[in-house]
Amino acid sequence: MRPAELERVTVAEAADRYVELVRARTLTGALSPATAEVYARDVATLVDLAGGDRVLDDLTGQDIDAVLLAFARKPDGRRTGTGAGTGSGSGDGARVGGGGSRGQSPSSQARFRRSVSALFKHALLAGWVQLDPMTVSTITARQRDGLRPERRALTREQAQGLIGAARSLEEAPREGRRDQRMEPRDALIVLLLSTMGPRVSELVRANVEDFYTNDGVRYWRIFGKGGRTRDVPLPQAVAEALDAYLERGRPLVSGKATGSDAKALLLSWRGRRLARGAVQGVIDRVQALVDPAQRRSVTPHGLRHTTATHLLADAVDMDAVRRVLGHSDLSTLGRYRDELPGELEVAMRVHPLLRDHNRGG
Repeated sequence: MRPAELERVTVAEAADRYVELVRARTLTGALSPATAEVYARDVATLVDLAGGDRVLDDLTGQDIDAVLLAFARKPDGRRTGTGAGTGSGSGDGARVGGGGSRGQSPSSQARFRRSVSALFKHALLAGWVQLDPMTVSTITARQRDGLRPERRALTREQAQGLIGAARSLEEAPREGRRDQRMEPRDALIVLLLSTMGPRVSELVRANVEDFYTNDGVRYWRIFGKGGRTRDVPLPQAVAEALDAYLERGRPLVSGKATGSDAKALLLSWRGRRLARGAVQGVIDRVQALVDPAQRRSVTPHGLRHTTATHLLADAVDMDAVRRVLGHSDLSTLGRYRDELPGELEVAMRVHPLLRDHNRGG
């Protein structure tokens, strides 16, 4: 039930209170820490775009429209690379405004809209606004249909070029101090992202103890969204890279490191748990070693798309792919599936109902 009197709080104050509530929900397991941080980041962006000193109840539908448009125009900092083969497409999001700058992808815009909407729904119940301005906003969420102008997934050749570059780092001579040798770690990061498709939050949250062996097979117990876990077997090459990293490449843990840092699989050269923002830099460094003909800039999430796309293209069971990626619903796989050039021709050429005929011919 709504409070009897309206509390005229500023946008900044409302955001602070709401974020505190969201983070508290992680203690009960209602939200994962990674999801809570996404909400916090989006709400902080709302404060910047709407103005922290404004009274929350004074925001109108037009103000929300302006905020959503301003967010759509914000450059996507994850996608600044211009690797070969990128093409001239506008990326996942529309080019909004002049100068050809890349805006936020449709999925990022939809996520931001959900975060802002959740804030205002809470504000209505808390008595901070009389009317939820999201209900009178004229800008609707954009749908992601069809082939994107710039695919997220790497082609097989591009993915193999990246994996080959990562494996060359594994074999590089190990010189200098152990805590300054990042090549084994960088190789492992790229191999895990390219072949297993974890979320970047799952990757940096991984601890050494999450990897175990059962009947001679190495597994990764991944702690995913919503408190769900999944045990995924590592491909042999990835298992070998993991063992090499743990034996000879993992930096020594800093004496000042907390218990969480001491357990972390991936460490910075300072011996602290690797930050999620550092993962893109790792990918970019490995990409620089790829032949330009095979090179295309890609984000960690793009490598998640790459895993899904190629597993499904090779007719791996859809439910198995769902379990690898950690989705609760098969229908979600459609969002992680990109079209590959020539795949329809290949599918028709090796049609399962005509295999005997094909062999005879």
